[in-house]
Amino acid sequence: MPLYKTITVSPTTKVYIWKVTETEGELSKNVELTDHCQSRMDGMKSEAHRRAFLSIRHLMAEAGYMDQDLYYDDFGKPHLKDGKFISITHSRNFTGIIISESDEVGIDIEMQRDKILKIAHKFTPIQEYKTLANSEALVRKLTIVWGAKESLYKIYAQQGLSFLRHINVIDFSFEDTRTVAEILYNGKKSHYEIEFLEFEGFTCVYALKMMGG
Repeated sequence: MPLYKTITVSPTTKVYIWKVTETEGELSKNVELTDHCQSRMDGMKSEAHRRAFLSIRHLMAEAGYMDQDLYYDDFGKPHLKDGKFISITHSRNFTGIIISESDEVGIDIEMQRDKILKIAHKFTPIQEYKTLANSEALVRKLTIVWGAKESLYKIYAQQGLSFLRHINVIDFSFEDTRTVAEILYNGKKSHYEIEFLEFEGFTCVYALKMMGG
């Protein structure tokens, strides 16, 4: 069982990351899916997608949950029936979840790719990053910013929220491994803590709503 990494963010919040190396058959052992999730999985044409889906159920089991403890709202945002907060992500052969008793949370895993340079202007003011030494550093930084905004979008889950116009990630250095961000939307401002880590050419970013923010 390749539980790749567990991060204790705080006494009430944990991150679980899985590296998917098993076959679909191995992953489906000891996993009971609800009818809704079974039909979702049956509709997935990609075996990689099904393996990721199953691995997330193993991550939930690590946290003490079964598939039936999870439900989705009209925006597609996942919730736990016991009232704790959850967010889910997958990218290629990595999947991750974050669970918190106390805070709204979001998580995103992204593969670091040069392609992000072409779309950066759509989600962040690209001129802010012109001081970076080389394109590799720029790809790494933009991937963190994208992951932060993706995580915040998962928390906020409101139609019309723009990565470029409504979400601001405060600049940071790689060594910090954290920053803060704000969402200004419909006249309301909210603040979030952002933490990030990099491994095997991937970036994982997670966000927590700040108290009183």
